[in-house]
Amino acid sequence: MLDEDGCFGESVAASYDESSAEMFDPRVVGPAVDLPAELAGDGGRALVFGVGTGRVALPLAARGAEVHGIDMSRAMAERLRAEPGGDGIGVTIGDFATAKVEGTFSVAYLVYDTIMNLTSQDAQVDCFRNAAVHLEPGGCFVVEVGVPDLRRLPPGQNAVPFRVGEGRLGFDLYDVAGQSVTSHHVSVRDGHGSYLAVPFRYVWPAELDLMARLAGMRLRERWDGWTREPFTSESRRHVSVWEKAAG
Repeated sequence: MLDEDGCFGESVAASYDESSAEMFDPRVVGPAVDLPAELAGDGGRALVFGVGTGRVALPLAARGAEVHGIDMSRAMAERLRAEPGGDGIGVTIGDFATAKVEGTFSVAYLVYDTIMNLTSQDAQVDCFRNAAVHLEPGGCFVVEVGVPDLRRLPPGQNAVPFRVGEGRLGFDLYDVAGQSVTSHHVSVRDGHGSYLAVPFRYVWPAELDLMARLAGMRLRERWDGWTREPFTSESRRHVSVWEKAAG
């Protein structure tokens, strides 16, 4: 897991919500909250891996769930606490692949591709095991992540742009042999430029299912997105739910 000085320190936290503004649109957030709220049940406990500034955690808590988050970034956690209702969400500073929280939970979840911030297969396996340790029997682990889109790679090239214009350039650089991708972010504002590179490990749906099995969980549902359309061979993202064995 990246440390906060590597990618998620103060400079990133200060502009994170603005740079991801489209993900804070109520039309995006609402469906992303519906599922963990449903799985948490009335007054249930929800554990957020990579809680960040509380995009999903805050509205989930507002619906009555007891929410606790784990995050490596103190800067992100400080912004969460400054939000209305943020002081009601407990935060453990640490690597969500290994950090422990007291008690058990009805649901644990990991959204917005954050599983890929764990840049090795071992760390991703540990993340599933950590989720299972915290779940009560029959509890669920929810992950939202993109499907590796290697079909977009131009022949003979390993770079794909994902944002161009308005003073910003973003492109992904793939290492197919190493199953990794680095997102490069270039921005220019008021004549000043900035650059950030964030490494990820992309992961296949079937690989995630095996990680879940190793942790004592089984696939319960997989959809194309939060609005629960069928997952197909054309899906570019998925929301998957794994259930911990009862007893």
